[in-house]
Amino acid sequence: MSGKPLRCVFVGKVKTNFWKDAAAHYTARIARWRRLDCTEVRDGSGDLPPEQRNAQEGRRLLEALEPQDLPLVLDERGDRLTSPQWAELLRSMDIEARGRPCFVVGGAWGLDPTVRDRACRILRLSDLTLPHELARVVLLEQLYRAECILRKVPYHH
Repeated sequence: MSGKPLRCVFVGKVKTNFWKDAAAHYTARIARWRRLDCTEVRDGSGDLPPEQRNAQEGRRLLEALEPQDLPLVLDERGDRLTSPQWAELLRSMDIEARGRPCFVVGGAWGLDPTVRDRACRILRLSDLTLPHELARVVLLEQLYRAECILRKVPYHH
C-alpha cells in the first residue's frame, strides 16, 4: 500500500445483492494499493418529507466525519472530472492534503446544504442523476480506475 488512506461515508446500506457484490469487488481491488474505510449512516426517516429527511441524514453525515477527514462531497452540482483528473486529485491529496480524503455520498433524496457547506471540494460523478447505490459503485470504480492510472496498470485504456 502506498497511497494515503481514504474514507467513504454513505447514507444507507446497500440492499440489492448485485450492488453489494459490485461495491465489494472494487473495494477489494482498491485495498491492494491503499486503505479504504467505508462508513454507512442510517437513512432518514421515511415518514419525513424529503427536506426534513435530508436534514436528518445531513446531521448524521456530519456527525460521522472525524477531525482528520477532508470531505469531498459528491453532488450533481459539483466539479466535473475526467478519470485522469480523478487520478491527479488522489495524487495531489497524497502529497498536499493535511488529512484523510473522505468521499461523502448522500441518500436517495440528495444532500442537505449543510453537508455541501462543510465540503473542501464538491465533485460530480455524472451529469445524470444516479440512484445512490449505483453512485456508490461508480465512485468506488472511479477510485480504482484512478489507482490504475497512477500505477500505469492497463485497466484504464
